[in-house]
Amino acid sequence: MRSQKRVQKILSVLSNRQPDLTIVIENIHDPHNVSAMLRSADAVGINEVQLVYTKEKFPKIGKKSSSSANKWVERRKFDSIEACYDCLRAEGFTIYATRLDDAAQNLYSIDLTVKAALVFGNEHAGVSDDAASLADATIMIPMMGMIQSLNVSVACAVTLYEALRQRLGGKKYGAAKFSTAEFERLNADWLKK
Repeated sequence: MRSQKRVQKILSVLSNRQPDLTIVIENIHDPHNVSAMLRSADAVGINEVQLVYTKEKFPKIGKKSSSSANKWVERRKFDSIEACYDCLRAEGFTIYATRLDDAAQNLYSIDLTVKAALVFGNEHAGVSDDAASLADATIMIPMMGMIQSLNVSVACAVTLYEALRQRLGGKKYGAAKFSTAEFERLNADWLKK
């Protein structure tokens, strides 16, 4: 009986995956931040995240800190922001870099029901200048306090949950978005985990 519950859980989760929503993790070095971002990605139904590590080494992610989210979220690695963006654009993604600048649009004014990639940068420097300038737009989370930044994993969660809110309203969850072949591949792979 227990295995039947697991099978049903996997089918349910795969039916809610959002292959048209992704995050780009650029040079984030703290494994706890990366783990928290993977957990948030899994929680809102992201199937794959993009990793761009040009200045930092990808941190070692422990099972405990990620609650095994890294097991359920696929990762694709790139050695430049240009290569990552080229790949995402070829797949039809609109790219939004998170950055507090004069051109940044308010997160809550962006349509996140479209095919969207959300870029989050290094804990100290934020997204790189290239990541910001090559994106389709920059976005920011409005803040009313003296400090004008959030921890990167918190910013990621806030942004992803706005995407989830919009997508729930647009009835984007509940029906599989994968091709039959991809759904079956993922299902078979997950059953082995």
